[in-house]
Amino acid sequence: MEINQLNLGSDKINTPKLNELYSQFQEILEKLNDKKLPSEAVQYVNDIVEQTNSTALQDKALLKFLKDKQDLVIKYLEKEHKIVPKNYYKKLWLAVGMTAFGLPIGVLFGLLMKNMGLMAIGLPIGLGVGAAVGSSMDKKALEEGRQIDVEMKF
Repeated sequence: MEINQLNLGSDKINTPKLNELYSQFQEILEKLNDKKLPSEAVQYVNDIVEQTNSTALQDKALLKFLKDKQDLVIKYLEKEHKIVPKNYYKKLWLAVGMTAFGLPIGVLFGLLMKNMGLMAIGLPIGLGVGAAVGSSMDKKALEEGRQIDVEMKF
């Protein structure tokens, strides 16, 4: 089975941001055709593409709708098949590193020095830890052939 492509009219794609998002979603779908996906995954993605192609939304509503549908596809593929776009884990782990590692380290540092103004020192530490963990996970996904050659901008 092959994944269907987006087919929205050019009259609906009338802003640069909408055009970029549409092109990115289209590129993801094209790259997914190169992967050997199980038939249930292809069916799931094709259902989302059908919903997207049949929408009558315009402008900002269409932008939000396209973003939501693209996120649905990416989250499904990551959860069920561990297939991710470039730098997916790095972007995810930057935020996790700052909140799960950086803030507690900063609070601890601030308490030890008896100056809570130093709490912000933990954020760059967490950022570095998150970037390192995410980059290693992205590298592993690339080596295992689970990475789509598209970087998410939206």
